[in-house]
Amino acid sequence: MDDSILRAREDALRQSVSELPEDARKQYYQLELELIKDPDTYAVLNYFFAAGLHHFYLGKTLRGMINLVLMLIGLATLSSIGIFVILLVIVIELPQLFRSQKIITEHNITVMEDVINELKSRE
Repeated sequence: MDDSILRAREDALRQSVSELPEDARKQYYQLELELIKDPDTYAVLNYFFAAGLHHFYLGKTLRGMINLVLMLIGLATLSSIGIFVILLVIVIELPQLFRSQKIITEHNITVMEDVINELKSRE
């Protein structure tokens, strides 16, 4: 996603938070502390991209399991097919390492937009 789009979504999110009643705003900030993910943690977990740990961190269990199973299959066979499987996972996952900041920012914005929508629906 483009940086300008992310910034626009962040600005809209801030505006929506400022429009919440005080008690809803307090709930929002409490939930924000619980739900937002840290880009540095994601990046560190992504260094082990073949294991898919960064997917588990974002709650993408299925994708994490696929990475983990493919890595274990690759390690178990360690033939040309096994090495190919490991390299394939690395090639697919490597770009995420370089985009970790954007990925986490987008994830956090989406999660917090959902929180705001939930809080507004309670009004």
